Amino acid sequence: MQAPIERTERSAGKLIAFAVLASLLASTCCVLPLVLVLVGITGAWMVHLSALKPLTPWAIALTLGALAWAGWLLFRPAAACALDDQACATTRPAMRKLFIGCAVFIALLLGFPLIAPLFY
Repeated sequence: MQAPIERTERSAGKLIAFAVLASLLASTCCVLPLVLVLVGITGAWMVHLSALKPLTPWAIALTLGALAWAGWLLFRPAAACALDDQACATTRPAMRKLFIGCAVFIALLLGFPLIAPLFY
């Protein structure tokens, strides 16, 4: 049987990955075409990415919900951790740093449409 901390860490990792993917879906109208052009991938098919624009509010809601749930799992006090538990002392701070890094990346992705007009 897995320890509760391992399940919490695994659940939080899955939620963080889901939040990143949902934020990429939310930014398909703006950021994804720009990144593809910068990488060198072009084509007329990129116009069809704007068809996903109506899904943007739903993807943003999923992103923020998953990120909030992962944050709650990671930053709440761990009742299952003993004071001398070495595994808890090493994995939880690492997952918290990963969460903060992904949250900053998601904030940049979701905030890009607001600052994009400054670059045109």
